[in-house]
Amino acid sequence: MNEVNVKDQVALIMGAGPGLGLALARCFASAGMHVGMAARNSDKLKSLQQECSGFAGQVRTYPCDSTDEGSVINAYDQLHSDLGTPDLVVYNAGIFLPAEVVNITTADFERCWRVGCLGGFLCGREAARIMLRAGHGTILFSGATASLRGSAGFANLAVGKFGLRALAQSMARELGPKGIHVAHVIIDGQILSPRYAELVAKRPADGLLDPAAIAASYLDLHKQHRSAWSQELDLRPWAEKF
Repeated sequence: MNEVNVKDQVALIMGAGPGLGLALARCFASAGMHVGMAARNSDKLKSLQQECSGFAGQVRTYPCDSTDEGSVINAYDQLHSDLGTPDLVVYNAGIFLPAEVVNITTADFERCWRVGCLGGFLCGREAARIMLRAGHGTILFSGATASLRGSAGFANLAVGKFGLRALAQSMARELGPKGIHVAHVIIDGQILSPRYAELVAKRPADGLLDPAAIAASYLDLHKQHRSAWSQELDLRPWAEKF
């Protein structure tokens, strides 16, 4: 079976950052795709644009608050104007404010849920509306260990991630028969980044998840033939204890 050709397709990464978000942008651009990176922080976007300078003309950035409906719609409008209809959308935004349940403030709990779940709904819904008109597309949601179990001190993260996983399941069942591939990716472990330098010194670096390897798995999901779509992909390093 011939591999899906993604050259000149359009990808949007909602919640782009210096870790997985940047790796996704580089991976997609290397495959010949045109890429939009959206994030709330304008300074972060400038830095990400510089990091992708090797893909001149292929990567653009868009300021966007994923929890604000108007901001999300505006980002999609700008992407469409600049690059065209998105073939692939990744929701990668997240926030974690660790705390014991008795110490979690209402404001912090709501903020984590809004970024972890509501933003996924807004970005996923707008992607679906656009892709249904096109008749095809892929929507991927970044999950975590907390998507499967709520550990002590992780309520702020787990509630949003549980909801995001449920959203992905419902969207997949609803949109799959209409040509839209929806999948949820459980990133079960810590992603390798400079802030884990001390941790890397204590154990092999491949005990952490390489963001470039994760990004390659996302691209593979997008390339899947519709006769064998994955709804959920579970990624963890080989050294992780189950």
